[in-house]
Amino acid sequence: MSEKLETFKKKLLYRASYRGTKEMDILLKTFVNRHMDDFNFNELQELENFLKFEDEIILNYYNYGSVDKSIDKNPISKIFKKFKI
Repeated sequence: MSEKLETFKKKLLYRASYRGTKEMDILLKTFVNRHMDDFNFNELQELENFLKFEDEIILNYYNYGSVDKSIDKNPISKIFKKFKI
């Protein structure tokens, strides 16, 4: 299980690191690096779901509190909203 968990974490870090815009790459990669080891498996799955949101939706939620496509229902979004680099 540990090897599968590490592979899953690497997949999440990769997904956070290569978003398409440098700003989102930096923001999400830093967030994932800082919190990933503190998350349990269920939270990691929620992180995976969070990373499926488009960059524009995540960025608007982070900067302006704009809620689109139920991003605020994901528990990781609340942690992300409080996150500062």
